[in-house]
Amino acid sequence: MPEAAPQTAFDDEDVYDIIVVGGGINGCGIARDAAGRGARVLLLEARDLASGTSSASSKLIHGGLRYLEHREFGLVREALNERERLWGIAPHIIRPMRFVLPHVKGLRPRWLLRLGLFLYDHIGGRKKLAATETIDLRNHEAGAPLKAEFSDAFVYSDCWADDARLVVLNARDAADRGADVRTRCRVTGFRREEELWRADTEQGSFRGRILVNAAGPGALDLLAAGGVNEKRGMRLVRGSHIVVPSLFDHDFSYFFQLPDGRIFFAIPYEDDFTLIGTTDADHTGKLDQVAASEEEIAYICEGANRFFARSIAPSDVVWSYAGVRPLLDNGADKPEAATRGYSLELSAEQDGAPLLNVFGGKLTVYRHLAEDAVNQLAERLSLPNPKPWTGTKLLPGGEFGAGEIDRIIGELGARYPFLDPFTCRRMARAYGTDAFTILGEAARLQDCGIYFGHGLTQREVDYLVSREWARTVEDIIWRRTKLGLRLTDNGREKLQNYLEERRAA
Repeated sequence: MPEAAPQTAFDDEDVYDIIVVGGGINGCGIARDAAGRGARVLLLEARDLASGTSSASSKLIHGGLRYLEHREFGLVREALNERERLWGIAPHIIRPMRFVLPHVKGLRPRWLLRLGLFLYDHIGGRKKLAATETIDLRNHEAGAPLKAEFSDAFVYSDCWADDARLVVLNARDAADRGADVRTRCRVTGFRREEELWRADTEQGSFRGRILVNAAGPGALDLLAAGGVNEKRGMRLVRGSHIVVPSLFDHDFSYFFQLPDGRIFFAIPYEDDFTLIGTTDADHTGKLDQVAASEEEIAYICEGANRFFARSIAPSDVVWSYAGVRPLLDNGADKPEAATRGYSLELSAEQDGAPLLNVFGGKLTVYRHLAEDAVNQLAERLSLPNPKPWTGTKLLPGGEFGAGEIDRIIGELGARYPFLDPFTCRRMARAYGTDAFTILGEAARLQDCGIYFGHGLTQREVDYLVSREWARTVEDIIWRRTKLGLRLTDNGREKLQNYLEERRAA
């Protein structure tokens, strides 16, 4: 059986319109947009989809309230405009979330917080998300887990997203529209040959009319592999997060201020956990060895302990992760002040085959970035469908209305009564209507093949391998699902054995 999703049957020597290097959110977004406009697209990823920065975010679709402080009004407006649009096209993996922002004496004054939230509510085209309100933590459920010293707070809206699945679904839709998606296919070099690019990889060489460098934090390294000397400055900033057993039992999230001027979030995560982060630290190490340091984990725990009545320590952390953000270097003194904007740099026409470099960006604006990128590329190609289209077309599994995820969960439970409530929620929120495709005509758990634990069955694994490019245990339990938080050593071993047997078949 094939290990990954079937590739489009192109001969290696055929010419693609666009070769996209990088299987993170920007690369997959560009591949999807371009394929939908009729371009012949090749996407090359050195490892697994979303194996870097794009699976190591705070999982938020948000405008970035703190960026208002740095006067990045255009960036915040752009991101806010995308929130409800992304919720609309991916209602299974994106959902609204209410954030509690306590006032802290001696830090930002109430009037400044209220002014920022007023702008946040009104500059970004909010329609369905609830507006900001003021609450008294002494008689509100969000105040119960906090220390008694916090009494006043604001509550505002943003959205939460499964970041890794957002990447995978963009790749899946790109492939469904004809793109050739190749994972574990590292680019070792590239060069212009007359009016084409030749990209050399571990799987052979490929030719294309346009090359898109969407390698994220590795963008400059990729250019160096092609002999391109890029003088643009990039600032690599590491953001770390921790996951601990739930610190509260309600659906609100928290936005906290710290005395050093930084902020962090505490978010309900995977039913039984709390996700806390992030940090901002300049990263100078290797990009394939990114992890939260002991100092960062301790810092996050100390920050949480300023607010929550129940203290946590590094020993309470059940999982931690870190990602490197490829930020544009705007000369900011502190990492947290570096801009989260993006830059698209397309080579001049007289330079030969076009090269588009993607620098910067954030999860929330990926779709708009991709649209902007393909708009520029369309001027160099004669595409059958040149107009933008991704703002309204649903991602796979999203064939229901925003805010209707509970209906899908209910229908899944009614049709497959052998699923426990946690698995119904998990599969509906991961796959949406595609969960029914995965389970098919199964009438009992035994019909789903090998059971690995916590609702993960052979049927789901086969789907992830054949349709979502999963190959390893890590691909499945951390990026396609978050069952790494629950699966036992025995379950992981059973899954590893099954994947090896499947490859050998």
